[in-house]
Amino acid sequence: MNEATKTTKDITKKVKIESYDISRSDETLDLAKDLAKFIKDNKLTTNVQGKEFVNVEGWQYAGSRLGIVPIVEHVINVSSPEEMKYQAKVTLFDIRHQVTVGAGFAVCSNKESGKKFYQEFAIMSMAQTRAIGKAYRNCLAWIIRAAGYEPTPAEEMDYNTNTQAVTAPAAVAQAVPAMQVVPSEVPAVAAEQAAPVQYATASQKEEIIRLLNHPVITRPEKTKMLLNINRLDEERAVQAIAKLRNAIDDRENGEKAAA
Repeated sequence: MNEATKTTKDITKKVKIESYDISRSDETLDLAKDLAKFIKDNKLTTNVQGKEFVNVEGWQYAGSRLGIVPIVEHVINVSSPEEMKYQAKVTLFDIRHQVTVGAGFAVCSNKESGKKFYQEFAIMSMAQTRAIGKAYRNCLAWIIRAAGYEPTPAEEMDYNTNTQAVTAPAAVAQAVPAMQVVPSEVPAVAAEQAAPVQYATASQKEEIIRLLNHPVITRPEKTKMLLNINRLDEERAVQAIAKLRNAIDDRENGEKAAA
């Protein structure tokens, strides 16, 4: 029996497994709400260019609510004389069903921005941390999205948080969110001075998710909206909520008339 198998058996004995069924929309909503609150209360996000990316602890919490735990399969030293570099592999184990449900690979190098003076143990540790986040991202990204956050682990965005200050024109360009479209006829100066988009609030996202979980909303409609929910500004969020409510009313009334 290898070490990973022993570790898995020990965890199975100790962990109390939640009974969430993520195929049911009402339970998905409950899990997303609980996850959003936990992440917010414990400040488990990193802000990158105005967007919130969840730290690995938040991903681990999401997995733990479903009885899915990470197991480090290996950490390999792939360094060269010019570079200190480690690669890690992590698998995800579903305790309830006793099966492996995902995996993730990641590397970390002292050639990365901000890591020039990292000690070897820190490089090795970050490779493991990133692999854990990546494994969960491959399996649970849509739940993190439903909770209102970006579906990429914060540790994968690490290179963006260490960049140095840039010149004024480039800084303005980075500060404008991708969803902000400036008409071609607007002068360049006006475009640079344009105010950043006010993205949908947490309460608006929560209301959209609540409406999406109504039985009359189809799975394709729900998936499409969830994939784009973090791109909505406040005005478009208001419009989306109104459209969802109208669609629900129309479909419910249609079913009653048919009956």
